[in-house]
Amino acid sequence: MERWQRIDSAPELEARELLQTSCGAARWIDRMMTRRPFGTRETALGAARDEWFALSPNGWIEAFTHHPRIGDREALRRKYAATRTLSEREQAGVSEASEAVLGALLEGNREYEARFGYIFIVCATGKSSEEMLGLLRTRLNNDPETEIRIAAEEHAKICALRLCVT
Repeated sequence: MERWQRIDSAPELEARELLQTSCGAARWIDRMMTRRPFGTRETALGAARDEWFALSPNGWIEAFTHHPRIGDREALRRKYAATRTLSEREQAGVSEASEAVLGALLEGNREYEARFGYIFIVCATGKSSEEMLGLLRTRLNNDPETEIRIAAEEHAKICALRLCVT
């Protein structure tokens, strides 16, 4: 059973918890709760995207705080236990990264966060650590308005994947 199906049939508190592991923005969770049951995967994914892009950039940034930095294995273990399995699966490309690449990712994340005020968000599924590092370095050159839109789109992809996890 996919997560969206469990959300459809779960009691309210459990459904909220399941939604939070897909997206940590409180307003998004509230709005998704009003739209359930979804009935189909397409309806759930459409609602998730509609409600995500109805949020303000502050709502997006709230959701970003529920993600570990790319390559930060220690934070993944400590702080993000609720989504650890999902994040580890999504960031599988980092598991084989060299110490040099991990170090560059952590340094790039610090630079990104200092520049934009939130962590680097990328849909890491299927990407190597080198590819993610290249994306991070490229996106550091974006202006803030462009970058928040790119980060929001990347988060929408993550959320869609998480809603369809079994």
